[in-house]
Amino acid sequence: MANAIEIKVPDIGNYSGVPVIEILVKPGDSVKKDQGIVTLESDKATMEVPSPSAGVIKEIKVKLGDEIGEGALVAILESAEAAAAAPAPAAKAAPAPAPVAAAPAPAAAPAPTAAAASGRKADFECQIVVLGSGPGGYTAAFRAADLGQDTVLIERYATLGGVCLNVGCIPSKALLHAGRVIEEAAHAADIGLDFGKPKIDLDKLRASKTKVVAQLTGGLAGMAKQRKVRVVEGVGKFLSPNEIEVEGKDGKKLVRFEKAIIAAGSQAVKLPGFPWADKRMMDSTDALDLADIPKKLLVVGGGIIGLEMACVYDALGSEVTVVELLDQLMPGADPDLVRPLQQRLAKRYAGIHLKVKVSKIEAGKNGLTATFEGDKAPEPQTYDRVLVAIGRSANGGKINAQAAGVNVTDRGFIPVDKQMRTNVPHIFAIGDLVGQPMLAHKATHEGKVAAEVAAGEKSEFVARVIPSVAYTDPEIAWVGLTESEAKKQGIAYGVGKFPHAASGRAIGIGRTEGFTKLIFDEASHRVIGAGIVAPNAGDLIAEVALAIEMGCEAADIGLTIHPHPTLSESVGMAAEVYEGTITDLYVPKKK
Repeated sequence: MANAIEIKVPDIGNYSGVPVIEILVKPGDSVKKDQGIVTLESDKATMEVPSPSAGVIKEIKVKLGDEIGEGALVAILESAEAAAAAPAPAAKAAPAPAPVAAAPAPAAAPAPTAAAASGRKADFECQIVVLGSGPGGYTAAFRAADLGQDTVLIERYATLGGVCLNVGCIPSKALLHAGRVIEEAAHAADIGLDFGKPKIDLDKLRASKTKVVAQLTGGLAGMAKQRKVRVVEGVGKFLSPNEIEVEGKDGKKLVRFEKAIIAAGSQAVKLPGFPWADKRMMDSTDALDLADIPKKLLVVGGGIIGLEMACVYDALGSEVTVVELLDQLMPGADPDLVRPLQQRLAKRYAGIHLKVKVSKIEAGKNGLTATFEGDKAPEPQTYDRVLVAIGRSANGGKINAQAAGVNVTDRGFIPVDKQMRTNVPHIFAIGDLVGQPMLAHKATHEGKVAAEVAAGEKSEFVARVIPSVAYTDPEIAWVGLTESEAKKQGIAYGVGKFPHAASGRAIGIGRTEGFTKLIFDEASHRVIGAGIVAPNAGDLIAEVALAIEMGCEAADIGLTIHPHPTLSESVGMAAEVYEGTITDLYVPKKK
């Protein structure tokens, strides 16, 4: 029998007359227990009134702008005993961004039966073991140690840092810096500073990249030692719910633990049927080795990783062709963000082919011959090297997690809750293998949460937004809702866009192709998303991520004094465009 429950404002401290600034649901919506119903804002904080139970919203008893206090009736909920609440559909009037999900939906299949303990003598015993030392893993291990936990960190590489520091984020950015220097030197000729054609010493370039990686990984080793975190090198796999076997250069070692944090990451997807035995076929790791500078390079995949490496090889002198199966480069970003990059690359690259598939690659003496499919597919072409960068797959299925009784989806993801806990209470998971987005900065925050919960602290992962950055030239960065997502969800939104053609700083450095775009909730004027195309867009986007987390309105951003002349002031000016107060552009109609 369904029961009516009154949802009231809980104890919110010594506050009364607190305004309702957002209504997050509407009558008929299904809600989960603890899901936010309305958002209140005092002079010091923003807070949500949660639902005390799963069920269906029957009535909303408040409206935007109402001032309420403890005990005020917010809504009526119809709760059914056996209900497992479905996710609430997106509100049409945009609420503040919901916290980012930490993982895919839990697997429907029953948990695997855990294996019995091995009975072997352990080589290492600890309170917390962390499997994987990427940004999430080393963060989790170091945080656990700081909280007084005896910690062991397992890493397959000879140095700490995982894929990101060893063969991913860090070495790729070192090479992208080299590419940017080449491009800036070429641009200098336009302003009367001709440095001539660069002479590229691949050995020195590789050594420079290696030095950057060594500096960071060496620093991690030092911090592990300072914290008395024991490091075990090798590939770790579960033997039972409290045991991991590590196979390394010194044979097999057994680690027995009280709690575990899985941070085993992901690996590059390799398309089947391609001649991977040929060294001219590359994934992203191979591309970072810089074996040579191919005269002709085919990049399969127009996502962030593929385009970043395309920028590197283009700057070094390769003739680059990019093939993407979908209808735009960098799927997931708004099309207008990608357009300035695509227009720039179209003038430089041999070809950019959208909605085209590479159906076959054949290895020959003179190169790799690719055959294409699609409405506008080019004729077969021969390339010196082919880079396949179509994404990454989670490693959850490669660590024998079933021996510990841990659920793993058929795609290798491990479902977790907001405390990063798996279905096995003493085992946690973080990073790439708990779901999208597969980003290092997400993993580090999840790592802290997992370590704190494992150490007995009260903590949970409640990020509202996670920024994304493509370190191409120009960089593209976005955070929060995209326009595409807002339209799909039927959200009433407005846009403030400031073109960098009107930026004194952008004009001064000769990079006027970009812009800064802010997306606002039309009901509250709160910022709910942003996109920036510019040199160093990844640095600029952080301000908007903070603004969304803090619930800033357009006026808050526009009235913040930004330094001049900088690209950062374009963020404030985009807010002024939305508000209709901009003076650096002529906007005839004010809001």
